[in-house]
Order: sequence, then C-alpha cells, then structure tokens
Amino acid sequence: MLPIPAPAAVPYDAATTYAKLVKVYPFIRIADTRTSAETVTIGGIGFVDRGQRRLQLDLYLPAQAARDKGPLAAVVLVHGGGWRSGQRSNMAPLAARLAARGIAAAVIDYRLAGEARYPAAIHDVKAALRWMRANSAAHGIDPQRIAVAGGSAGGQIASLAGVTNGMGRFDPDGAGSAVSSAAQAVINIDGLSDFTSAQARAHEDDPAKKPSAAGYWFGGSYAELPGLWRDASPTFYVGRHTPPMLFIGSAQARFAAGREEMVEKLRAAGVASRVVMLPGSPHSFWLFEPWIDPTADAIAAFLHTHIPTTTRQAP
Repeated sequence: MLPIPAPAAVPYDAATTYAKLVKVYPFIRIADTRTSAETVTIGGIGFVDRGQRRLQLDLYLPAQAARDKGPLAAVVLVHGGGWRSGQRSNMAPLAARLAARGIAAAVIDYRLAGEARYPAAIHDVKAALRWMRANSAAHGIDPQRIAVAGGSAGGQIASLAGVTNGMGRFDPDGAGSAVSSAAQAVINIDGLSDFTSAQARAHEDDPAKKPSAAGYWFGGSYAELPGLWRDASPTFYVGRHTPPMLFIGSAQARFAAGREEMVEKLRAAGVASRVVMLPGSPHSFWLFEPWIDPTADAIAAFLHTHIPTTTRQAP
C-alpha cells in the first residue's frame, strides 16, 4: 500500500467554526471559561511522554468549599477536529462549566493523525485517565468516579477508550501498572459510534476526499482496511460490563451514525444509557452559547446519577 498523503491542514477551534456557522446561526456566541462560580485551574500538567513530546492537560477544579465536602466526580475531556486537528483548549469552556457544577474536569492533549495514526489517540486518553486516578487524592477526586467525554472525533475517541476498559491492546501503558485506566462513565457528544455503517462511510470514506479524515487516521480506506474501521467502532464492544453511556446529539444526522444501534445493544446488555438531543443545533454546539450550558447540565446530571459518591478504594 502506498503512503497516504497528508490532507490539507484544517484548523478546528471556536473562532474558525464560528465564522462558518454565524450566517446560519446569527445568535450564537463563542463560549469562554468564565463562570459565576469560583473555580481553580491548574494548567500545563504533563501526564505522559511520547518520544520527545510530553502530552499535557489542564485541570479545572470546583471551589475549595465544594472539594471540602468530599471526593469529586471527574471527567477527562477529549477535543474534536477530525482526528487530525484541534487543541485541548477547545474543551476549556465546557470544563469550566463542569467545575462550576461540582465536577473536576481535565482537558487533554492527544496525538493527532499527522503525528501518530490509530489507535495512538486511544492510548493517550487512557494514559490521561490513569493520571487522573493516580493523582486523585492530591486534587480531591474520587478514584472510582472518573468518566471520559469528548466531542465530534473526540466523542468517538472517548467512547472507544471507555468501552475498552481492561483491554490491554488499547492500553500499552498499563502493562505492569497497578493503576487502572478504566472509565466509570462515557459521554459521546456528537461523535460516531460505527465507522462501518453506510451512513458513516458516505462521509468518512468519500472517495472524492483523498484521503478522508478517517481514512488518513486509519492509513487506508474502508475497502483497504475494513477490520481497522470496525476495530475503531465503539458499538462493537458493548457488553454487560460497559460503563453507563450518555449521548448528546446535534440536529446534524450524519454524526449520529451507529448511535441508535449502540443504544439498543446497551439496553439489551442491561447498561444504563441516555440520549439528549439539542434541536436546531449545529455540529460543534458545545463550543457556543446557547448550547454549552445545557450540555454541561446533561453531563453533570448523568454523572451524579450513574456514578454516585463512593468511599471505595481505587482499582
């Protein structure tokens, strides 16, 4: 197989997305990290080394008064960008709002497709989950209440990281570690659940895109690497030990590929799940007012319901 050429750089952040959306949604505003609650931010924490680069995270914590009440639920937030662009700061406004709602949140780096192809991003997310658990006591976090969430490509990455708890091939850093990278809940914000579905392939395997974003991440088209496209699809890992899952969706149907089927599988396996739709919303709604607060509300309610306070020891 010939090397896959790198696609043209496509910046993905709130400003570039706003420029694309504002004509259709003139009322939107870019969300920032300011909230009415006192919160604490610790930036630039290295959580794992990849070659010469140290991946970093920024940690958003509730006010000290909230932390004094007992260990916090926490969530690792994974940014989107078609697996090849984006930055951790894209998720900072959502992290700040979760901290204001009593949940510790970390926005993280991961290796994009131009640096390392699938499944490197999954390894990085699991490394971040492990760091959160290993450092939970220092930040008032309950090690048994750590979730993973992401938006768009980050939603797919987060979902796959969460549904593969305990699978060593997705977590090479875990070999010999006493600290688990397991997630106790998963939140998929407008991310794909099944790359192999006809709906997903119509966009993600479009032959006019040379290559498509997914094709570049995988290193080949669906016809060339069908097993890999299936391997990266969260829906195929559902079982009775899958963590509770929340899906938050936009009005853009293409990003729901595989969601209904995955929800049915979760129901059949006896796993709690919920779907929250935001009518009339664009993709990337979590970067903007008026949708970011309903997104934070849905995440907070789900986590407080499905991973309630516990005093158990870390796994």
